Amino acid sequence: MYAIPSIETAKKPGIILQATPHIQIRDLHVHVEGQHILKGINLEIPNNCITSIIGPSGCGKTTLLKTLNRLMDDSAEVQVSGSVLVNGEDLYGADAEVTHIRKKMGLLSQKPFPLPMSIFDNIAYGPKIHGLRDKKALQQIVERQLRNVGLWDEVKDRLHSSAGKLSIGQQQRLCLARGLAVEPEIILGDESTSALDPISTQVIENLLIQLKQEYTIVLVTHILRQARRVSDYILFLYQGEVVEFGPSEEILLNPQHELTKQYVKGFIS
Repeated sequence: MYAIPSIETAKKPGIILQATPHIQIRDLHVHVEGQHILKGINLEIPNNCITSIIGPSGCGKTTLLKTLNRLMDDSAEVQVSGSVLVNGEDLYGADAEVTHIRKKMGLLSQKPFPLPMSIFDNIAYGPKIHGLRDKKALQQIVERQLRNVGLWDEVKDRLHSSAGKLSIGQQQRLCLARGLAVEPEIILGDESTSALDPISTQVIENLLIQLKQEYTIVLVTHILRQARRVSDYILFLYQGEVVEFGPSEEILLNPQHELTKQYVKGFIS
């Protein structure tokens, strides 16, 4: 039997990032239906890196991810306090505009959800929503983003067929291309390979590693092997609090806190 230490005994001062912070989270609290889900999160997420959020089920990983694109505060049952700054702009400031904020974020969900329309229209949908009508420009965006996710050669002869006819791995890449089409700053992934086969998972992981040259990427994953393969930084979250944050090899191979050690050894699930 392994005793689980308290978070209080596990805390450590924040580390100094080796990369420029893109997202700064300050004293973030989230209450959902009276339950305190996130408790005073303070964090700097670096630019042009992949940061993975790990932790036991129910620890607040997805909630934290959703605060980054304002998906948590659409309900009266949710209360959010604190600040989330992207390049200095407070996403929860009084003058923040939600549509503008969500345009900054490309979200890759746990399961792919292609829109009930053609492959072409899935990619063009976002730019059209934001006012682009030029057909040539839309065609260029569709081709560029399908190439970015390695899908162009597979679908170029059936762009106007239903996106629902694609394999699940292709659908996930299509959803990634759809998110990139609005030129976001940040890519968010919520266990985005959990429904995929190993080959499709590897394709998505390789794409994310390539894309970090242009984007800041934040992932939620419950697979520690995946976190080690793709991450530059790892955040360990437990009971809604940050326990440890640092370079991925340090967190997984040389954790400083007993909670982290027990989690990576599989004693906490």
